[in-house]
Amino acid sequence: MAKGIWIIIEQSDLAIRKVSLELLSQGRKIADKLGEPLVAVIPGKGVADLAKAVAPYGADKVIVIDDDKLEKYTTGAYTSALNKVIKGGDPRAVLIGNTAIGKDLAPRLAQRLGVGMASDSTGVELGDDGAFTFKRPIYGGKAFADVVLSAAPILATIRPNTFPVAEPDASKQPEVVNESADIDAADLKAIVKDIAIAVSLRPELIEANIIISGGRGMKGPENYVILEECADVIGAAVGASRAAVDAGWRDVKFQVGQTGKTVSPTLYIACGISGAIQHLAGMGSSKVIVAINKDPDANIFTVADYGIVGDLFEIVPLLTEEFKKLVS
Repeated sequence: MAKGIWIIIEQSDLAIRKVSLELLSQGRKIADKLGEPLVAVIPGKGVADLAKAVAPYGADKVIVIDDDKLEKYTTGAYTSALNKVIKGGDPRAVLIGNTAIGKDLAPRLAQRLGVGMASDSTGVELGDDGAFTFKRPIYGGKAFADVVLSAAPILATIRPNTFPVAEPDASKQPEVVNESADIDAADLKAIVKDIAIAVSLRPELIEANIIISGGRGMKGPENYVILEECADVIGAAVGASRAAVDAGWRDVKFQVGQTGKTVSPTLYIACGISGAIQHLAGMGSSKVIVAINKDPDANIFTVADYGIVGDLFEIVPLLTEEFKKLVS
C-alpha cells in the first residue's frame, strides 16, 4: 500500500535549493495529517552529508542516491535513478520544485510511473478522502484550476516561494538510507561536461523573496542602475518585462512573464511596467505587488496591492533612501 510523502531534494554545488526546504516544511504538515512518514530523496554525487542539512526540516527518513553519473543533472540519468527508487519505495505522493530541473524531470517520471501530474502548482490541499487537490494558474494566470489526484504515486511540481520554510529543529534525527542509482545504460544519452554559471551577489530570480522589475518605462538599459541600487539595499533580485528584453536592455535570463520566468516572491515591485497579460502570468501569484507607473490607467494597477502614480525616476531613489533607513 502506497505510503509516505516524498520530496525530491534539488541541490546545486552541494547547496540545497530553497524550494526543497519549502516542500519539506509543507510536506511535514501533510505527512502529519496522514500519519505517514516524510521522506527526503537526495540524488547527486558526494551528497551524503546533505542528509544532515535536510534533517532539521522534518524528514523522518532520508534516501541518498550517490553516484558519479548524477554529479551534473541530465534528464536520462536522474529519471532512471529516481524512477527505480520511487517504484521500490511505493510512496503516496512525490513533490518536486517547479524549477528548470523540476519542469524537465517531473513529466518524464510521470511517464515512467504511468501516472498523471499537476505542474506549476501554487497550492495543495489534502481531502478527508486522501485525495490531493493542487491549485494551478491557467489562461496566463487569469484563472486557477483545481487538479485532483488520488492514484498513487501522486506527482506534482510546486512553484518556488509558495510555502514558507519552517523553523529548523536541530533535534530531528532521521533514518538515512543509501540507495544504488542503478542507471540503465540506455538512459545515458547525454553527458554534461561543464556548466557555466554567471556569478552574482543578488539572489536568483526564481527563488528571490523580493524582486524589483523594470519595463519599457525605464527608457534605456543605462537606467536599470537605479533598480540595482535599490535591490542591493533590500536584498532583491532585478527582473525585466518582455518589452525591455526585446529592446535589448536586459538579458533574457532576467525576463519575468509567460515566455520568461515564473516567480512568486513575497514582494514584487513593478517599475514602468504596463501590466500586459504575458507579464502578469509570470508574477501574478506574488504575495504583495507594488506598482509604480506614470499612467494611472495602466493595467498593472488592477493586480497591485499598492500603487504609486508618478515618475519612477523620482520615486525609486526616494524608496531606496527610505529602505536604507529601515535596514540600518
